[in-house]
Amino acid sequence: MGLMHALHIHEANVADSVGARPTLSKLGWEEYPRLEVVFADSAYQGPLKDWTADHLGLWLVVVSKLPKQRGFVVLPKRWIVERTFAWLLKYRRLVRDYEATISSSMAWIRLAMIGLMLRRLHPK
Repeated sequence: MGLMHALHIHEANVADSVGARPTLSKLGWEEYPRLEVVFADSAYQGPLKDWTADHLGLWLVVVSKLPKQRGFVVLPKRWIVERTFAWLLKYRRLVRDYEATISSSMAWIRLAMIGLMLRRLHPK
């Protein structure tokens, strides 16, 4: 469904594969006993696959571009994350980084996701 289960904000100079570890560690995997696979894009290749298997007991599947791909192509599973980012950008406050603190940024992202879930529960 593309809903957020964990949120972690880090500095822009931290590689995605390194920044993913604190987020994945926070999730509380005991709440998802049937979960076996986590999908990621090509930015998460490398040692994160082994770390995810060793520390979380999950299989990290990297969804890469198709061979000889030119231009935009919707890739299964990977599109879910991109769609979620698009939903967040419907909130003007999240289009730019206006917040002075990380906790404020995290609060606005959570509010946007709460709004999304409420609209799904009570459509107009």
